[in-house]
Amino acid sequence: MWTTENRPRYDRSRLRYPSDLTDAEWALIAVLIPPAKRGGNARTLNLREVVNGLLYVLGTGCQWRAIPKDLPPRSTLHGYFMRWEWDGTLGRIHHALYVLCREQAGREVSPTAAIIDSQSVKGAEKGGLRSIRTATMAARVSRARSATSLSTRSV
Repeated sequence: MWTTENRPRYDRSRLRYPSDLTDAEWALIAVLIPPAKRGGNARTLNLREVVNGLLYVLGTGCQWRAIPKDLPPRSTLHGYFMRWEWDGTLGRIHHALYVLCREQAGREVSPTAAIIDSQSVKGAEKGGLRSIRTATMAARVSRARSATSLSTRSV
């Protein structure tokens, strides 16, 4: 709630970008990021900057090529994004923050009710395999296969 006590907690004017993490937010996320793999060189990259870069891309919707120069290179950000999506790190971060928000709001961890509007129901009725283009297209027979039926047998 926007009270005079809460307003400073959500102030992002001192951050470089509005999508950057505060120290308190980073403390919640840092424990969920997997450690560096064994072997090889030591990790020299600041993972907080990687998360800031990913939040910048996700928050602004900018292209990977349009990432500001003061964030890690786009290849680094994209690599971490793909790796963390593949190994489930992003899902674990999302779930942990989701649970924390629900607990802070005084709610149960999993919702007990859902709302479905009529548009969602109409979309689900039309869904399934018929909504996929390849399922609605007629199967094509290759010309090579049809030529075999024209061949004559020798008796």
